[in-house]
Amino acid sequence: MSVKIIPQTQSSYPYPLLIKQLIKPALIHSPGQEIIYKDKVRYDYVTLSKRVAQLANALGDIGVEQGNTVAVMDWDSHRYLECFFAVPMMGAVLHTINIRLTPEQLVYTINHAEDDVILVNSDFLPLLETVKDKLKTVKKIILLTDGSTAFEICLSIDDEYEKMIEKCSDEYEFSDFDENAMATCFYTTGTTGLPKGVYFSHRQIVLHTYGLMSALCSYKTHYSVDSGDVYMPLTPMFHVHAWGMPYLFTMMGNKQVYPGKYEPEMLLKLIADEKVTFSHCVPTIIHMLLNSPVIDKIDLSNWTVVIGGAALSKGLCKAALDHNINIYGAYGMSETCPLLTVANLKERMLDWDKNDQTNVRCRTGLPVPLVDLEIINTSGKPLPHDGKNTGEVVVRSPWLTLGYIKAPDKSEELWEDGWLHTGDIGSIDRDGYLQITDRLKDVIKTGGEWLSSLELEDIISQHPAVSEAAAIGLPNEKWGERPLVFVVLKKEFENKVTPDELKEFYVQYVEKGIIPKYGIPGEIKIVEEIAKTSVGKINKKELRKSYR
Repeated sequence: MSVKIIPQTQSSYPYPLLIKQLIKPALIHSPGQEIIYKDKVRYDYVTLSKRVAQLANALGDIGVEQGNTVAVMDWDSHRYLECFFAVPMMGAVLHTINIRLTPEQLVYTINHAEDDVILVNSDFLPLLETVKDKLKTVKKIILLTDGSTAFEICLSIDDEYEKMIEKCSDEYEFSDFDENAMATCFYTTGTTGLPKGVYFSHRQIVLHTYGLMSALCSYKTHYSVDSGDVYMPLTPMFHVHAWGMPYLFTMMGNKQVYPGKYEPEMLLKLIADEKVTFSHCVPTIIHMLLNSPVIDKIDLSNWTVVIGGAALSKGLCKAALDHNINIYGAYGMSETCPLLTVANLKERMLDWDKNDQTNVRCRTGLPVPLVDLEIINTSGKPLPHDGKNTGEVVVRSPWLTLGYIKAPDKSEELWEDGWLHTGDIGSIDRDGYLQITDRLKDVIKTGGEWLSSLELEDIISQHPAVSEAAAIGLPNEKWGERPLVFVVLKKEFENKVTPDELKEFYVQYVEKGIIPKYGIPGEIKIVEEIAKTSVGKINKKELRKSYR
């Protein structure tokens, strides 16, 4: 016998999972709650809903139809939030452009995505100007400003955002359509080759929103999010929809604060003045804030920060905890929308001391509901969850990209054997926690053994003199590769610590059996800064290239 399919009554309504459903709850539960942009704009959810309708009408007036692609180049703002809803709700596709791309990458992604309209902040006009003659599909360019006129416009601008929407009706009948329709697309910022385009449907974004809610709002752990939180993203909105968080916090009707360009003093001022309780970012951002001279003047005891995009080191975690920031890690990828795991403490761990909790907070985390996650060997066979066996991390979930845009071969490689291959190496312990030990491409192969660059970074991050660190493998005739660690010292330790002293710090971890003796770096190089990618991750390709 086969399964029984529920018959559909002819007059019943097959409720589609569309992004328009995510904005409705806030209009019922908290219509008067505030949405804030820096120190410039304040409005409520009723106004948000009206402006979303006005934007949809305005885009329709300039020719945007279902299936067209609308791109955005902006800082984190209320305008971006409006685009998160209006563009996909009208059946168009939202392309969130990485504003830190090179001109060559920018023109490639715009043409590859076949953008019809670009909404561009005046700060990025010079960048767009450099590639304007190479754009093949763009028909309209709309200017985004904060009211300033202190810039020179060379491009042919078709309208200005506020002027464009203010003349439009604040009512729009957002129709139903297939929930599998493409809602968003963006391009990964890999360190090799051209950017790869990923895409997500309405159904996937709605399910991901509920996945976020189940991970952040359901468990008795060290922090639980609810509608009383004040939310401020510190992950750019072009980066995997700011990890999907704006959709969640809009659905819950939270007070939201959008900071514009990331400037440490402005960020800390907003956190203090608006009483922000929840943010998320890559390690680089929290590191920047912890090193701001303003931070010691602010009470951060009510602020929770989720770290993703790169590993949360124990050194950085302890520094944040020392400032009373409730910090912990999460894991995902551009291809996974992005949430896969969160480093929630289990109930029995809540009374542990800070050091023991740090070990858990820095783990890659527990898979969230609706995420199946395994580690496999080179033959594709699952490995035991014993915390010792390591293999490639593969995942399944309803919100993973189904492929790369116009790249069927790479899509098949991504989805080999029906699992999305992350390219990360890790282990799963008996408690179910995933621990990423390295990227396949970054693992150091020395003397026939694998050595985790992330572990070497994590160890040296705990040295009191170290501010940042990055480990890479360099070719070695005898051993294949030997580890090299780049270190940025804290200002008060500059010229006071030597590479040999830092090497000696690794010895205690050899004696404890945490790393083998060959794990002690062959060289430690003290530098002023470490190369980063456009989204703030350590750029190991550039480090290898510059050192050689």
